[in-house]
Amino acid sequence: MNLDKLKGKLVEKKKTYRDCAKYLDISVATFNLKMNGKSKWYVEEINELSEYLGLTLAEKVEIFLNQNLHDIQDKGA
Repeated sequence: MNLDKLKGKLVEKKKTYRDCAKYLDISVATFNLKMNGKSKWYVEEINELSEYLGLTLAEKVEIFLNQNLHDIQDKGA
């Protein structure tokens, strides 16, 4: 997961942690934990946040898929 890129998207879209937490119906503290890699993201949250931020499929892959997964897929191709 590329949290720095996600943080950049929040800045680009002018969204605060509070905005995103409210959209996801979670506390700001919980969103903060997720954004700092201290709490898991659920698929539903990723999909909802991606929709809220208007992310493309390529951006979702770049932000939310682990680089190791890309490496495994590349080796198997």
